[in-house]
Order: sequence, then structure tokens, then C-alpha cells
Amino acid sequence: MTLHSLNQYGHDFQIKVISSLLTHKDFLINIHDIISEEYFENSAHRWAIKEVLNYYEKYHTTPSLETLKIELQKVDNEVLQIAIKEQLKTAYVSSDEDLKYIQEEFTNFCRNQQLKKALMSSVDMLKAGDFEGIRYLVEGALKAGQDKNVGHEYIKDLEERYREDTRTTIETPWPKINDILQGGLGNGDFGLIFGSPGGGKSWSLVALGGYAVRSGYNVLHYTLELGEAYVGKRYDAFFTNTPVNETIKLRARAEEVIPQLPGQLIIKEYPTGRATMSTIESHIKKVEGMGIKADLVIIDYVDLLSSRRKSRERKDEIDDIYTSTKGLARELDIPIWSVSQVNRAGANDDIIEGDKAAGSYDKLMISDFAMSLSRKKEDKVKNTGRFHIMKNRYGIDGLTFAVKADTATGHFEVHNYNTDLEEEENFTPAVKTNKFDTDVDKYDKAALKKAYDPNFFTISK
Repeated sequence: MTLHSLNQYGHDFQIKVISSLLTHKDFLINIHDIISEEYFENSAHRWAIKEVLNYYEKYHTTPSLETLKIELQKVDNEVLQIAIKEQLKTAYVSSDEDLKYIQEEFTNFCRNQQLKKALMSSVDMLKAGDFEGIRYLVEGALKAGQDKNVGHEYIKDLEERYREDTRTTIETPWPKINDILQGGLGNGDFGLIFGSPGGGKSWSLVALGGYAVRSGYNVLHYTLELGEAYVGKRYDAFFTNTPVNETIKLRARAEEVIPQLPGQLIIKEYPTGRATMSTIESHIKKVEGMGIKADLVIIDYVDLLSSRRKSRERKDEIDDIYTSTKGLARELDIPIWSVSQVNRAGANDDIIEGDKAAGSYDKLMISDFAMSLSRKKEDKVKNTGRFHIMKNRYGIDGLTFAVKADTATGHFEVHNYNTDLEEEENFTPAVKTNKFDTDVDKYDKAALKKAYDPNFFTISK
């Protein structure tokens, strides 16, 4: 954007905007939710915009000249009164010939004014070295005035309502999880896996990413704890089914397997607390510019990102980070997987419930799908654990599955609680092997609870 474009929406353009608002109700209806008095430099113009917007909010129409004259009497500053009178006089005699031009250029005007404001605000931020904050302001300015969506038109948008039934999904490595997700995590969805430290959360992300790459999808994996090379070795272990600590054997097998993978994998490391969701978004677009369009994004893990909105309360920052993550998934129309910690109480639970989400229960509210991975000390010895479905936008939740976990290769096998008990008279399996049925009543939760025995797993190969 040139300096000329920043100056082209000056006094004359702004008075014509005011004229259009005062004389054309349809124009006001279309733009009232994106216009701001802050976009106008002249104090008389700002007064007029403020009065128009306040009147519309109360009465859903434009104020008359007589109404504005009455409100003008409340202005204490005599000089400002005179200026407002002159500007209103000019506005009411402005020609309708300019209306079409004003309507077409209004979005650019909003973006222009927001960008000017961002540039002025960035001076102090630049001195403080807050480059992410500057990027956030500029990106917000460039999006100003773009939302023209009026919402879901019930009568017209019948097809849109049922499009979700045929939504595009990316399967997980676990058929039982795919069943309850109705295919997998869908475009625009945000999935979470909760667990205790050292419980295998990061390995589960490798499994999700590796399975997607092996299925022909392009995956971007962002790591904020582990180094890029180490995460890469974990993927080597997953693809080759070779323990990550068997370095020589692992490399030899990786050299054979990796060239045959149908999908692309990019692993990008950011230091803890140094990246924001804007950083992630910029990198996704950078990679796309290189010819690799992301089908799936993995972030290990979202809590370690920095919030674009600083707050004294870390909870508020976490909520902002999670909201931004969900927003990015929807904006780019791709699924995002991440993990999060459980609180201290949840770390020792056989089954980790939703109330054990560390930091903020809002994490569950924001996500589309969330499950926990519980692995106590004895589980780590026996390579066992439990997946518990905490939230599922697309079907039933509250189910728990036995897990055989190989945290040397990232391979997790998911099974019903106890397959030996499926033959009992009143027992219904947690998930049917045929097409998933969303009728909750057909699932015997009492039987599921009865079937759970943390000390006994029957794992089929």
C-alpha cells in the first residue's frame, strides 16, 4: 500500500461517507457493524458518525436533520458546534452521484484507516521489540471491513446445513476413534489430547501426523518443546516401526522407507513462548508459497504459544491462544491437532475426566474433539493406558478404550475396555465394529463401567 493510497480517503471522501449514511438507510444497514468513529480525523465528523451509529442502534434507522440539531445542542464546545453545523450542511447537499463510488470504496477506506492507526501505534511497540504485536495489528488492519457474511439464511441454505454430513476428514491411526468421529477430524476442526507429563502425548501427535503422511496428506508439525531433528527421528521410528533409540538400524530403515512416502512432512521448531498463532499462520502461508499446501497441522503444544493479547491473568491468555487456534483451523479450513496437560489430580487417575484439564476448562469448550490419555506408572511398565473421550462434537462421548502403547515407535493400539467380557449377557461393546450409530441409548455405559479393570487388558494383535 503506497503513501498516496493512505492519503486518498481524506476530508472530501469522509464527508461523502457521512452524507451517504444520513441519506441512504440501506448503506447504513450494510456497514454499521464495521464502521467506527475512529476512522475519521475531523472531530465534527467523529461526532456525526457517533450520533448516527447510536441512533441506529436504538431505532434501526437514520436520524433526521431535526434530531441531529437537538443532539447538537448538547455539545458544550461552541467552536465544535459551529464546525458540526458546517459539516452537516455540506453532507446534506452532497450529490447522490457519488454513492456507488463510496459503497465500492468503503472496505478499502476501513482497511486504510485501520492501517494508519496500526502504523502510528507500532512506534512504541517497535521500541519495545514487540514485533508479534505489530504483526497482529497490521494483519487485523488488512482484514478490516471484510466480513460481509449476514449469517445462515435458513430457507436458502438448506444444502449448507447438511454439507457437514459429507465433510472432508483425515483419519486417525485408530479405527475406533474414527468411528466415533464419523471418519476422523474434519476440515476446520480443532482436536485435543490431554495427558500427564511423560505419558505419550507427543508420541500420539507423531502417530496422527505419520498416519496422515502415509495416507498421502501434507502435514505441518510445529514443536515448541523438542528439537526438529529429534521429532524427525520419532517420525522415522513411526514409519519404520523401529525403536527411536536404535539409531543405526533406524537410519538404515528410514533411508529405505521415507522416499516412498506419498505425503509431505514439514517440522518447524519455535522456542517456548516466542511464537504466536500469527507466527504459525505466517509459516503455513510461507510453506504454501513453496508449493506445499497443508492438509493437517499439528502443534506440540498450543499452551506453549504466546498470546497476542497480554493479560495479568495467564488463563485469559490461554483462552485467547485456544480461541485463535480454533479460528485458524476454520479460516484455513484444515484440521489442527494439539495436546495439553492435565492438572496434578488428573495425573494419578485411572481415567482422566474433563474436569482435570489444566489451566482452563474453556479448552474443552473451544475444541471440537477432546480425549485424554491416562498412563500411570504401572501402565508405562506394561505399555498400557486408556483413551477417554472427553468431548465429541460429532457423536457420543464418555467412552473409554484400552490402549496398547509403544512409546519407542509411536504405535498405539486401541481396543474396547475388556474384549473378554463382550460375551457376557448384558454387555454392549463400547463401539460397534460396523457403521457407528449415534444413538446413545444403544450404548450400555453401566456395562462399560463394569467392564473396566485397570489391572487387566486383553490386547489383540
